[in-house]
Amino acid sequence: MKFNMKSLAFTGLLTCAYFTPALMSPADAYTVYISNEKDDTITIIDSKTLEVTGTIKVGQRPRGITLTKDEKFILLCASDDDTVEVIDRKTKKIVKTLPSGPDPELFILHPTGNPLYIANEDDNMVTVVDIENNKVLNEIPVGVEPEGMGISPDGKTIVNTSETTNMVHFIDSKTHEITHNVLVDQRPRVATYNTAGTEVWSSSEIGGTVNVIDAETKEITKKITFKIPGISPDTIQPVGIQLLKDGSKAFVALGPSNRVAVINAKTYEVEKYLLVGQRVWNLTLTPDEKQIFTTNGISNDVSVIDVASLKVIKSIPVGRYPWGVVIAKD
Repeated sequence: MKFNMKSLAFTGLLTCAYFTPALMSPADAYTVYISNEKDDTITIIDSKTLEVTGTIKVGQRPRGITLTKDEKFILLCASDDDTVEVIDRKTKKIVKTLPSGPDPELFILHPTGNPLYIANEDDNMVTVVDIENNKVLNEIPVGVEPEGMGISPDGKTIVNTSETTNMVHFIDSKTHEITHNVLVDQRPRVATYNTAGTEVWSSSEIGGTVNVIDAETKEITKKITFKIPGISPDTIQPVGIQLLKDGSKAFVALGPSNRVAVINAKTYEVEKYLLVGQRVWNLTLTPDEKQIFTTNGISNDVSVIDVASLKVIKSIPVGRYPWGVVIAKD
């Protein structure tokens, strides 16, 4: 897609007369971390000023990124190094690496802060790692090309997506056994629970859908589809998902369509499409849920969405192929 300055201003990618900072809802200051897949870096952004404040050099092909429970350390999937790096937020230095299977892509921490569940794309395993003792606790066989990782709010159930098997796997976090396999549409990427723990939302990139799964029955209760005027259906590729804590709205990154879908999470109807950067992969809400930061892999930037107005308020250049995003409270 080709952008010019006039169209950027109209869609809100530049702050201008159509949407000025005075119209934005006040937001707290947070630190945003972006993993750049091709640069082997993390870009640091101040959420208040919306400016880049630093860069951290990391391992090869950084993708999945999260924080420890105390938010003192960044955890990062260095996919081509087959490891998870632990980075001190204060010193911006790698302090240790955690064991992982080949090609870690996404992971999730248990709500208690330990262990870490890692999707290893190349060996069809979910690796369970004690992050305090640097020890592999178990390896759970799953489908082909595991990627997405989610966990129930009570920590009892892990979910994993396998891209080639086209399944969402439900795993008991104590026994590490798969309890249910749910067949979804082609190439599932992300799976996440709602705050109530009653639903799992799973995106299917090639299928072009989001499947909503009842967490108790493991049945698909709704299949959300997308239609954007003037956009080819094969470019509408859902990946990242974020839901508001109150369960009112969901936001879905739609890949090379360069849009984020705004969904009524009660009726499952798409309410709006927001134009962001090119090939939007993932997105994350700030803790106060006033802003969303999206990673746009082809345009090498991050789009910032004001949640109250549902406007894109800024585009921030970062490294090459931004992929993952996590936001710290301090």
